[in-house]
Amino acid sequence: MYLPQLLARAEKGEKLSVLTCYDASFARLLVDNGIDVLLVGDSLGMTVQGHDTTLPVTLENMIYHTEAVARGATNKAFVVADLPFGSYQKSPEQAFDAAARLMAAGANMVKLEGGSIMIDSVGFLSQRGIPVCSHLGLLPQSVNLTGFRAQARDARAATQLLQDASNLEQAGAQMLVLESIPSVLAEEVTQHLGIPTIGIGAGPHCNGQVLVLQDLLGLTPKPPRFAKNFMQDTGNLAAAIQAYVNAVKAGEFPAPEHSF
Repeated sequence: MYLPQLLARAEKGEKLSVLTCYDASFARLLVDNGIDVLLVGDSLGMTVQGHDTTLPVTLENMIYHTEAVARGATNKAFVVADLPFGSYQKSPEQAFDAAARLMAAGANMVKLEGGSIMIDSVGFLSQRGIPVCSHLGLLPQSVNLTGFRAQARDARAATQLLQDASNLEQAGAQMLVLESIPSVLAEEVTQHLGIPTIGIGAGPHCNGQVLVLQDLLGLTPKPPRFAKNFMQDTGNLAAAIQAYVNAVKAGEFPAPEHSF
């Protein structure tokens, strides 16, 4: 799947279903059960490698897992790959070098964290044929500054996030992940932008939702409060994934009480 196809779905009002994915076997399973977007997340540092944060993940790690996911997806889903910590913050040129390697590995888009400070890099990539998904709110790569807690909960921070979102769209970002921010703010950002927003812990009003696969399957010992174990009521992998897709498409996940 290519970007125009994905954007056309969002423009029609269809909610986009997104899950993290790290290997070919799960890529095939997710695609066969209706997932629109496979996110090769640097969350693999925690879910696969056993680290406490995403910071130890290397570009080589991301390339390896992107190649595996792309082979399993067989062009039936849209593959987004995270640029890992330290691979893009130095300069737009550094970001391009890392992004080009992920695209060659099979990604259809790269994702990077950060607000207006990343405008030059977003523009540099998009002008050179690399689709960009930006990421605002809780930034896992900045955990040493913020911790794993909700962001933009006061008026000043909310105003800054809305401005960052607008600036990133103008720079060329074509998708935006909003993580752990108030539902009312995520709704405002979504209404303000012309690009799809993908929420994680940001309420039900985004254009799509993303979960960490291990959270969906009930494999995380202490999952975030916005996550839901879809295996609990279904009993098998395919049914759990289908239940997630159906809940996202119907606007039933996440429930308002699980929002910030």
